[in-house]
Amino acid sequence: MMRLLLLLTGLLLTLAPRAQAQQTITGSIRFDGVVRDYRLYVPRAYDGTKPVPLLLNLHGFGSNNVEQEQYGDFRAIADTANFLVLHPNGTVGPNSQRFWNTFLPYAAGGPDDVGFLSALIDSISARYRVNQQRLYSTGMSNGGFMSYELACRLNGRIAAIASVTGSMVASHLDACAPVRAVPVLEIHGTADGTVPYEGNAVFVPIPELVAAWAQRNGCNPTPVITQVPDTNTTDGSTAERQVFAGGRNGSVVEHYRIIGGGHTWPGAPVNIGVTNRDIDASKVVWQFLRRYQLNGLVTSTTAAAARSYSAELLLAPNPARSQVSVRSTLGPLEVGKMRVSDAAGRTVSATFRRGPDGSLLLSTAGWAAGSYWLRAEVKGRTLYRQLLKTAE
Repeated sequence: MMRLLLLLTGLLLTLAPRAQAQQTITGSIRFDGVVRDYRLYVPRAYDGTKPVPLLLNLHGFGSNNVEQEQYGDFRAIADTANFLVLHPNGTVGPNSQRFWNTFLPYAAGGPDDVGFLSALIDSISARYRVNQQRLYSTGMSNGGFMSYELACRLNGRIAAIASVTGSMVASHLDACAPVRAVPVLEIHGTADGTVPYEGNAVFVPIPELVAAWAQRNGCNPTPVITQVPDTNTTDGSTAERQVFAGGRNGSVVEHYRIIGGGHTWPGAPVNIGVTNRDIDASKVVWQFLRRYQLNGLVTSTTAAAARSYSAELLLAPNPARSQVSVRSTLGPLEVGKMRVSDAAGRTVSATFRRGPDGSLLLSTAGWAAGSYWLRAEVKGRTLYRQLLKTAE
């Protein structure tokens, strides 16, 4: 990692003028008594008029958010596709290296990184217009492990994930029980010397990993395999694409097998080993993730509906802790014509009462933190609005 740090330090100096200073925000939140910091990239296209997707981009073991922002860079893509890119920092371990808590057995404890990332999403969502149906996670190495952790334990919020050179610990894969099909992309080199493609005593072999997720999602167990054109014949590697299609709710599992590739991010701005140049991992990751939202595939119809309805059903506060006020610009709301569902589409028992100003007051006390949908019928119209519930 020291070599990576030196390379990226030089890269930072080279690329420093690339983006306007106001587009990168640094901040921190206190979680479990510890101050955790992050970098947020706000693209040029963001103007706050509509909710946009949010992508977590997680660094590897011994790395940090600045290095990951540069090495697995999504900023130019975000500028045109209009999504926020969040680069959090893991905690510093006894060996003075940053990490995500994904390797130890659950009984061993350690930092609650799932809780931290969920709280961080809440914090960002309170300041920016985030589409809660389109939260994604990707990462390098340990950041890829962490993305799988979110797919297992925060799948009520995270719509899809992509891992580059990551895997899972066998005990975590065995314990993984998502309540919905989570689309997964894995990009991995067959010559990876850090997270071996064929696995080891701790890490799950990559073929076994993608097959397990295909089974969980109800995908066809036999992938469609296509060869990626070898556009760069001097990078020491080639690539093939495997697609396990036909999963529940439109989900798929994809795997880019980088033949001869090392523990590297394809298309990265620097070489730290055998780095494939036939694909750009950042572009491949976004092209995969952007197709999905929590309730399935993103369509132009659902996107247009979300934009239309968001202005007519008003929630305050949102995110909410124990109670939220609900009103509509179209007219009075009726309790009998309100419905609440969770991120998986299941109906949630909801208690409304009339407020002194005529709005409906919805109690969220006792609900699990996460994303919910409110549906209201007003004057023949069906309106929807996302509600973010924070921890009490």
